[in-house]
Amino acid sequence: MNIVGENVKKVRESKGWTQEQLAAKCNLLKWNITRSTLAKIESKVRRVTDIEIKTLSEALGVNVEILFSN
Repeated sequence: MNIVGENVKKVRESKGWTQEQLAAKCNLLKWNITRSTLAKIESKVRRVTDIEIKTLSEALGVNVEILFSN
């Protein structure tokens, strides 16, 4: 359902962060997301809007393009 979920998970894990930690960082950026919703994004069960992708990239500290790379 989305093409960024796998890369979100890869980047998050490369930083040694839990889903809880990434969700908390997103919440600090004014996106009210739960760990459960993040899990759905990472497993490609939930769609992700362009604004949400931008927020994920900011929270992860990577360029948006990284989330779309193969």
